[in-house]
Amino acid sequence: MAPSDVLKALGASDVGLSTTEANARLVDAGPNTVPVGAPVSRWRVLLTQFRSVVTLLLLGALVIAAVTGDAADTIAIAAVLVLNVVLGFAVEIRAHRAVEALADLEPRIAVVVRDGLTKEIEAQAVVPGDMLLLEAGEGVPADARMLSGEVQANESALTGESVPVPKTVGVPVAPTATLPDRSTMVHAGTLVVAGSGRAVVVATGSATELGAIGRLVGATSYRRTPLEGQLNVLGQQLVWAALLVAAATGVLAWIHGGSLALVLESAIALAVAAVPEGLPAVATITLALAVHRMARQHALVRRLPVVETLGAVTVLCTDKTGTLTAGEMTVTTIRTCDAVYEVSNAGYDPAGEFSRDGGPVEVGAHEDLQYALETGLAAGRGDLVLSETGWTPRGDPTEVAFAVAAMKAGIERAAVTRGMPEVGDVPFSSERQLMAIFHRCIEDGSTTAFVKGAPHRVLDLCWSVFSRGAARPLDAATRAALERANTEMAARGLRVLALATGRASHCDERSLLGLTFIALVGISDPPAAGVKEAIGAFHRSGIRTVMLTGDQRGTAEAIARELELGGDTHALTGDEVDALSDADLEQRLKSATVFSRVSPAAKLRLVTAYQQQGEVVAMIGDGVNDAAALKRADVGVTMGRRGTEVARDTATIVLTDDRFETIGTAIAEGRLVFENIRRFVFYLFSCNLAEIIVLLGTSAAGWPLPLAPIQVLWLNLVTDSVPALALALEPARGDLMRQPPRRPTEALVSREFLHRIGLYALLIAAPVLAAIIWQTVMGVPYGHAITINFAVLGFAQLLHLGNARDEGPVLSWNRAVANRAALIALAVGALSLFAVIQIPAMAQLLRLVPLSTADWALVLALALVPAVVGQTVKVVRTRTRATGAVA
Repeated sequence: MAPSDVLKALGASDVGLSTTEANARLVDAGPNTVPVGAPVSRWRVLLTQFRSVVTLLLLGALVIAAVTGDAADTIAIAAVLVLNVVLGFAVEIRAHRAVEALADLEPRIAVVVRDGLTKEIEAQAVVPGDMLLLEAGEGVPADARMLSGEVQANESALTGESVPVPKTVGVPVAPTATLPDRSTMVHAGTLVVAGSGRAVVVATGSATELGAIGRLVGATSYRRTPLEGQLNVLGQQLVWAALLVAAATGVLAWIHGGSLALVLESAIALAVAAVPEGLPAVATITLALAVHRMARQHALVRRLPVVETLGAVTVLCTDKTGTLTAGEMTVTTIRTCDAVYEVSNAGYDPAGEFSRDGGPVEVGAHEDLQYALETGLAAGRGDLVLSETGWTPRGDPTEVAFAVAAMKAGIERAAVTRGMPEVGDVPFSSERQLMAIFHRCIEDGSTTAFVKGAPHRVLDLCWSVFSRGAARPLDAATRAALERANTEMAARGLRVLALATGRASHCDERSLLGLTFIALVGISDPPAAGVKEAIGAFHRSGIRTVMLTGDQRGTAEAIARELELGGDTHALTGDEVDALSDADLEQRLKSATVFSRVSPAAKLRLVTAYQQQGEVVAMIGDGVNDAAALKRADVGVTMGRRGTEVARDTATIVLTDDRFETIGTAIAEGRLVFENIRRFVFYLFSCNLAEIIVLLGTSAAGWPLPLAPIQVLWLNLVTDSVPALALALEPARGDLMRQPPRRPTEALVSREFLHRIGLYALLIAAPVLAAIIWQTVMGVPYGHAITINFAVLGFAQLLHLGNARDEGPVLSWNRAVANRAALIALAVGALSLFAVIQIPAMAQLLRLVPLSTADWALVLALALVPAVVGQTVKVVRTRTRATGAVA
């Protein structure tokens, strides 16, 4: 709409609203704030812990134990329940501030015109129709239409645009224009970095673009991780298995004439044996240990199950600005009439070198280069300041880039402008496409204009060029050569500006004629250090990298080629994505690796589309526009220093060093975590199944209960859990990042995995059943017999740890000590078992009796069977494979 039509539609005027009208509109429109959802109740989080089927099963066992009056079993089961619930609560309770953090982007004060007067008011009191006064350095409090003046707005957090964009009254844009292309609009949550102007508010609060992102984030839920889903299914299977086995045991006890108390005790023992009570605690601690290791490597995890999900990532969607690139505008190329100079070192570190034709050059020996750097400084006001946290940019990012380039050459602003104070300027506008700053020489009183802007516009104002230390006429051949150089530099994805100087009679635009052309300067937001190598490593490990950016198509494609993303690097724009049907989009996703000018909704759609194809998606972004996609992705990653607070509160992983390659370290850790989870699941399940076989076998034979429920709990929580925790520290075998990601549909417990569990469970149960048969034949007293059963089963499970550590044998010294925690766990478990039997007070608590030396010899001989047989089989299998490989 034309500005006059906007004012008419809003019932506003150039002199602003009256206070009375503004107050009335505030009642209708509501406060100018982004709505914040209700905080998550801690009680609600606590209650969700009891939705776990494993917890419900233990709760049922607790009720039965309490009804039967078995105080020891009741207390033991209750302790396990409390432990698991507390651990689950501690894991899940965290701040849900993703939408709340949007409020931090809103300025607190707004400058408006009301009752014909300029006033400062609370930003939340701004209403549609208010006249905003915009100045450099101030935040924009609401979405508004420009009415006069021109400003440069930093919209990177909202759109992903890497450089400030001009906002002017201009020609009305199309109704379908994407957010980055709305040159006549300023938006809430953005920052004015240069210029001044007036704008009329058209939307406040939830009606703004910032509010739309808030709604998008609020409507998007976190996706359940593969591990959470598989553990939930596994838990349900365990419950049904436990109920069936417990019922079968009770029936068998009843058939053999057992009392009701014996039937119930047998059922409880089987239910307890069927559930690996230590699994939730071990899984939680395993993930927590991985989180600790990742934190030391600068990856802060905010949601534990996501650690394991990292190992299954197949597609890595990433923002460009500040993620693949440094997010710091850098002068990389300077093209004078005499030579082309390259500038090293990206970013705001003023350390770098200049080169020509591949060789280093001294700036002082090349007058054209030095003059270009001095002109770039004088034509802007941006600067770099050393603070306690390092080099800090001040001003327009493009002008800061010129200042950094000059500092790399040892040229300081104070030296360039000494004796030449600034006396005026011509601000940048989209119509004139250039800006000028005028400096007056104190000695002779002359005024010089230092100009930078679009190459074609600056060249039109130039009559001469600086070459070989002097100005010479600008002929057609030189003009054509400079125009070709501009095209070539732009094709490389550089933002090209031209520099020129000239004497001026007045400090206005009319004096900008007959200038001397100095240089073309190529500025880019270059790839961050290590990014290209990291993308190559991802490709070798079967992970696709896809760029989603709000930046221009040409810039995105140039960066994609430089980083060697692979696939089809011809960028699809957000409009093109919106126009595709779901079926067409699915086809394009198979090869496309670059998407430019994408809106927050388009990013969310792309992430969802990849997931619907069965991909496990990690999303890396640091802007407000990335928040919804970060939340939807299987793994949301943001930068800790550069990322907006909205992104940090939405993401599940925060990279505290802002290095893209850190995500590779995190993925490798995730792959190791899954392997170790499978190791301890194998260990715990084979141990628990062995207990079931022992209990079910004795019930079927009509023999007395070989283990009491409290003894089974002790084995599951102490004897089994400590070694299982040691498996969480098992080191990686080989280079995990040279292996493809595991299939997202790969089950945690596959059929082959179950077969292995069953075989080793029989191997562990066999010596215990042998001991029970021997006790029956020899007439061993029940208290003595049950203690031997407990000891044989406990030590057999402990020694089974070596079978769980690796598919191969662990008999060699290097292999045995590769995980010292396993050796420590073995020692701790053995000592605890020995102590609970031999110390009378502890033995009485668990209904055990001390054993003699002969008894211990029998126990160890039987307990060694699973370890000896298991390692022998592994040695034979390893040698057989080696022989087959050689053959």
